Amino acid sequence: MHERVLPASPNWYCSRCSDLSERGVLGFGARDLVYLVDVSASSCRVVGELVGHRGRVSGFSFCHHEGQSHMCVSSSDDGTVKFWDSDEKVVLKEHTFHQNTITAVHWSPVDKGLVVSGDEKGVVVCHWYHTGDTASFFPEPRTIFSLSCSPHIWSLVAVGYKDGMIVLIDVSKKGEVVHRLRGHDDEIHSLTWAPTAGEDGLYSRPDDSKAENGVSEGEEREEKKGCYLASGSKDQTMRIWTTTTGKGVMTLKLPYLKRRGAGVDPTVKDRLWLTVHWPRGRSMQLVSSCFSGELLLWDLTKTGKQKWSLLGASSEGQNHSRIIFNVTSVMLGDGTELLISTSMDREIKCWDLSSLDCCWTLPTLGGFVYSLTFSPIGTGCLALGIGDNMIRVWSTLSIQNQYDTRTFWQGIKSKVTALSWHPQKEGSLAFGTDDGKVGIYNAFSNKPPQVSASYHRKTVYTLAWGPPVPPMSFGDAGDRPSYTLYSCAGEGLILQHDPWQLNGEASSIDQVIRDTNDIKHKLSPHTDLSWKPDGRVVAIGNEDGSIEVYQAPSLKLLCSIQQHHKIINTLRWHPDHSSPSDLHGLLASGSSNAKVYIHDLRSVIENPPDSPVVMTEPYRTLSGHTAKVTAMAWSPHQPARLVTVCYDSTAQVWDVLTEEGLSNYRGHRGRLLCVDWSPVDPDVVWTGGDDFTVQEWSISKQEFKVPPKGKKSMDLREKQSTKAKQQQKNKKKKKTPSTGGVMAGEAPPPSVNGEGGAAGGRAAASGLEPCDEDEEEEENGSSGSPVLPPAFTEMSRKCTPAFKSKDKPELLSVKKRKPRSMLPLSTSMDHRPKEEQLQDCVTLATIRHSPKPPSGCVPGQGDHIHLGLFSDRQALYRMFQEEEQGHVEAGHYDSVIYLRLWSGDLEGALQVATERGELSDHLLSVAPMAGYEVWCRAVEAYVRQLCLQEQYLKAASHLLSINRVYEAVDLLRSHKLYREAIALVKARLPSEDPVLQELYTSWAALLEKDGHLSSAAKCYLATGASFDAAKVIAKKNDMTTLRMAASVAKIGGEDSLAHAISLRCAKDLVAAQNWTVAQQVLSTQDSLLVHRLHFCVSELLTSALVPAGTLTQSCASTHAWSSSYERQGSIQERIRAVWEEEFGVSETTPDTVGTLLQDLKAVENPQPAPTMSAKQVLMCSSLQLTEAVLCWLVLDDGGMMKAFWQTVNWPTEAGFLSLSAGICKLLFPDGDVGVCLQKFQKRFNPTEEQASAAADSLQAFLQYHLLYERWWSHSLCQSDSNQPSTQNGHSSSFSSATDAQNSDEMEKVTEGHLPKSAVNDSAMMASSIESTNTDIKNALDVSILLSEPHAAYQAMQKSMAEIHKKISNMVVQHQGPPAEPREHRATPSDPAPTDDRDSNDTEKRPEDQETLLTLSVKMSQYQRSLSDLPQTLQMYPRPDVMECCLVLLYLSRCSAAVSESLQEEAKKLLRKYGTSRPLQKASMPFLTEQIP
Repeated sequence: MHERVLPASPNWYCSRCSDLSERGVLGFGARDLVYLVDVSASSCRVVGELVGHRGRVSGFSFCHHEGQSHMCVSSSDDGTVKFWDSDEKVVLKEHTFHQNTITAVHWSPVDKGLVVSGDEKGVVVCHWYHTGDTASFFPEPRTIFSLSCSPHIWSLVAVGYKDGMIVLIDVSKKGEVVHRLRGHDDEIHSLTWAPTAGEDGLYSRPDDSKAENGVSEGEEREEKKGCYLASGSKDQTMRIWTTTTGKGVMTLKLPYLKRRGAGVDPTVKDRLWLTVHWPRGRSMQLVSSCFSGELLLWDLTKTGKQKWSLLGASSEGQNHSRIIFNVTSVMLGDGTELLISTSMDREIKCWDLSSLDCCWTLPTLGGFVYSLTFSPIGTGCLALGIGDNMIRVWSTLSIQNQYDTRTFWQGIKSKVTALSWHPQKEGSLAFGTDDGKVGIYNAFSNKPPQVSASYHRKTVYTLAWGPPVPPMSFGDAGDRPSYTLYSCAGEGLILQHDPWQLNGEASSIDQVIRDTNDIKHKLSPHTDLSWKPDGRVVAIGNEDGSIEVYQAPSLKLLCSIQQHHKIINTLRWHPDHSSPSDLHGLLASGSSNAKVYIHDLRSVIENPPDSPVVMTEPYRTLSGHTAKVTAMAWSPHQPARLVTVCYDSTAQVWDVLTEEGLSNYRGHRGRLLCVDWSPVDPDVVWTGGDDFTVQEWSISKQEFKVPPKGKKSMDLREKQSTKAKQQQKNKKKKKTPSTGGVMAGEAPPPSVNGEGGAAGGRAAASGLEPCDEDEEEEENGSSGSPVLPPAFTEMSRKCTPAFKSKDKPELLSVKKRKPRSMLPLSTSMDHRPKEEQLQDCVTLATIRHSPKPPSGCVPGQGDHIHLGLFSDRQALYRMFQEEEQGHVEAGHYDSVIYLRLWSGDLEGALQVATERGELSDHLLSVAPMAGYEVWCRAVEAYVRQLCLQEQYLKAASHLLSINRVYEAVDLLRSHKLYREAIALVKARLPSEDPVLQELYTSWAALLEKDGHLSSAAKCYLATGASFDAAKVIAKKNDMTTLRMAASVAKIGGEDSLAHAISLRCAKDLVAAQNWTVAQQVLSTQDSLLVHRLHFCVSELLTSALVPAGTLTQSCASTHAWSSSYERQGSIQERIRAVWEEEFGVSETTPDTVGTLLQDLKAVENPQPAPTMSAKQVLMCSSLQLTEAVLCWLVLDDGGMMKAFWQTVNWPTEAGFLSLSAGICKLLFPDGDVGVCLQKFQKRFNPTEEQASAAADSLQAFLQYHLLYERWWSHSLCQSDSNQPSTQNGHSSSFSSATDAQNSDEMEKVTEGHLPKSAVNDSAMMASSIESTNTDIKNALDVSILLSEPHAAYQAMQKSMAEIHKKISNMVVQHQGPPAEPREHRATPSDPAPTDDRDSNDTEKRPEDQETLLTLSVKMSQYQRSLSDLPQTLQMYPRPDVMECCLVLLYLSRCSAAVSESLQEEAKKLLRKYGTSRPLQKASMPFLTEQIP
């Protein structure tokens, strides 16, 4: 009947719910039926279903005997075990011997008639199919999870239980327990037997060779033929057992497999299902599932840790994504061995065991198919909206894979009830969900969907793309989308969403309809809409059955169709392309009255009337369906051809013009919800329904032409009538018919297709089938499994909770139950025989008129209890006491309370209610009648009762009624109802009451702990704690929050905190290069002026260094005064000018400058470190430069020079040599410290020794950078010219030979002397050579670099460092080296170290080797020498003298600028202080060369 099918998902948490026959047919249980799939190595095809169970299928097994391979057995939660003929798809036989839920079933591989099943109470039933014999056993009082019959011994059955026990029973001996296999400590998920007999393949324990129980000699020989049994458990282990001794021979632990790009989930054990399978013909290989959907093939003969191979490891995406429940295999006729697996990811996969690759994947569905639609652009691309919270996109025209699907689940989290493809944008798919969400997916991307910010309150039923209407239609065409998305949901609203801005608010079209058509009354709730393909008009269906057609874009009402009288479920316009023009105006509509109307609106559309037209007659009427019509689709291939689907479980193809049925499809097992026509084949239609399937079928191949005649409805009415008659028979009386009532035994008058539906939602089903859907069905839960996925009750696509007469007809024939009598004992006396009642009249008359009552008669007591009602008050009280005693015995304490209230014993009534915990508002309202104390006690008791019921607000309110304000506040506070407690205190107590302060503080602590920082700050502000409020706000640590925190602190008078937070915020802004906002933040605090000056200097430095290439930073925002900086004069002159102009700081305000200088010195400045970034180094250097300029303004020459030196030294110490060079150029553009200082200081004559030393050190660093620039300039010139030359009297060949080793030698020389970044920064230095070449020639004076005192000091430091290193090595050797890993330990074959220094040290004679004592003596001598040196020599160091000597000598080979005296001075210093091996090696060419 059908071509292709996406079936329902296999049931979860079942040990054996799928099996393969010898002919390659796969059967698996899904919901309450069994699907049959024909499998091969290349493809699969659903060939049928086995229908008959009324509950979830819990087990399935084929018969694997020759001649019976078409037979199979299934078990169900309905308590039946059914035997099937899979060819004919009919039930052959069934038994119901189980009294509890069946959990497992298996057809014996040895005995062709034996079927064994087990249930959750531990009962095992053996049934022989051919003879009908049955035997029941009860081996263990435990829940059975799995069982398996031995393939070698017919009578041996393995049973696995929930608690981890495995029992081997012999069914030929009345279920005698052969062995109890103990080892697992959790659920047994799967059992499988080795395919071959014998126990010779695996090792076994020597002491386990003898059985536990003695057996006869013949039996012992039979037992020795035993085989292996494998078990999989939730405890993450697999065990292999021997049936001979009942002992375990091997335990396999599941490995944790880390997927690419993901870590191991620590909660995997909670959802683990471990299934094992022993493939036929592979006695030493075992297949098992793993934690996250992987399949492992275990080689039982391997030793070591990894005994397994991963299936599908050759490429990504082959494995399941969630846990696997069942695995089964088959050997096909061509020798191919296939493995089939079912998983929680709702996919069935086929594996080739020879290659371990996945052959094909069959997707399955886990919910109602609410919507299916073909893409108008991507031909054959079918989108499915499923109730399992996922969207499937199926490429139905794929040749390689006929089930090529992609699954989308991100951002959905609810049932997908509506889908719609964009008419022009390929891959753009809109979806609507059960919880009112609307979004758009890109089907060709893995990105999450865009979700509309506007949610519906109820289920989204319809989505449609159409032209924009106001307000989105306003504006130019380029400013608005050509199509907008419309959604209609259960609350009756249609929203218009802008696909360009889904995060914006959607607009309802109701207001546009009202304004355009001047409608004052309330609009009927909308239930469906459909845009005409040309976008000219839109049809909207309403809840009252009317259809309204509006003209776009103004939504002017053209006509109203008043033909349906029930809710409109679906509307569809006839397609315009390739169809006659007279059909362009056809509109098909379906509702809950089972008829389909066709309306011809061509004249209305082409000639719009001035006033709306009301249409009451249809163009065509299609009759035949017997239930509500849910969806329809026009054929895109043939004109006037329509397919409709209905709750009668059929799909009908119509010829609209002749009103005749052409084909009726009846392949679904449930109600149909959606339909679409194939875009490529006019004979193919696709349908989906609540049977969890999508089916493809051919129109021409169907047996029937029209829908069935409503047999299901008649069966339902007959069933309802039978129930009513049974109730009448049981009560043995008839109901008296009344107006509008129903006679007893008579079915209620049937309403046509569910008439009488209430407003407020789409109509309910017509009563044919229940309107429930279990998302995972009961297959997702096992009675024995503690991990049960939740079951979701899903209403049908257009359900309403309104009561239908067909739903529960028996309620109409049941008399309303009378309330329980307050006086049951006296009432029962009125039902005695007539004579006794007449005697009561005589007795009562005697009592009333005789002075002496009859003997033994006490009215209101004993046999005369009923007379208390007709006698005096005392008799009535006695009757009440008797009635109370009867109510107490019956447990009707509420009646006791009322009786005491009636008798005036209010205190007694309250006491009974208090003891029973049945106090009520009514009792409390009358309690004051008993006195104030009684009322107070009642209120206290009621408060305790309400607290037990967690009604704390009500309890606190009752405490207020007796003026217990503080107790009410404590009650609210103890249950964390701080908001209510504060409101109560502020309303009832004085404002200065300390309780209010405590409440605010406690609530603030709780809010702060939970992350509600703004609310916590409000609490602190209410208590006057501005400091705490600001601190809490600042915890969020973003720019906006920090600024607000600073404002709060400042307003609250916390100046120091405001200072700190503002500075923190400004530093974050500076780190992001947002200079403008940083200055704005600091400007709010007058005390932060010094930091504003610091950031100003940093901004100017950055603006000057970035264009020069020294820094590579992008600024978010800068000031005009920083971007307008030109290289005229020094940077400090520019800083001084900006300070005076922008901040009012100059030499004319010495007091202000002095204060700022003191504040700046208090700012913490870290020590230079190689790990610091360029931004951090620049900020620290700018801080020192700020101090230098402030010293300049107060004429502090010494402080200024020290600060200048720190400015240059900071980047040098941190390893940023290019940054140091750039700053030097900005500070001293003339190349001379003295010249530059005299320009902005009339005199510079520092009297302080340290200041003079700082100036000399600055000059040395400046010359150092110039020296390197000169050297690199000549190196670049030589590399560009490539011409031989003779310089300094040396031949070009010698220069080339030496220059070839310049790079390597200088790298060795500078190692340890120059930071690594110096070599890397050299290219950056050279980038500015051309612009500064003239200045360099004029300014270069390197004599200051060849300072012998500094050379001696530096050589002394190097020697001390070398001695310290030697001492450390000696200490380490004395303590012994740490243990090394085995792979890292040296072996005799390893080559010895080749370090020159190490080899030289080992070659020293024993008398020349240094000891710890000699090294310590040398260290002391050096330390004394250092102490004798001037302090300024150590405080203000200079560049490495040896390095400068080498650079100078290399420069002398290519430049005549280096004089002979300088060369001789450099050589002299190298001979005297260049004692280290690298320096000696690098200087050797210069110290040994002979000049001709």
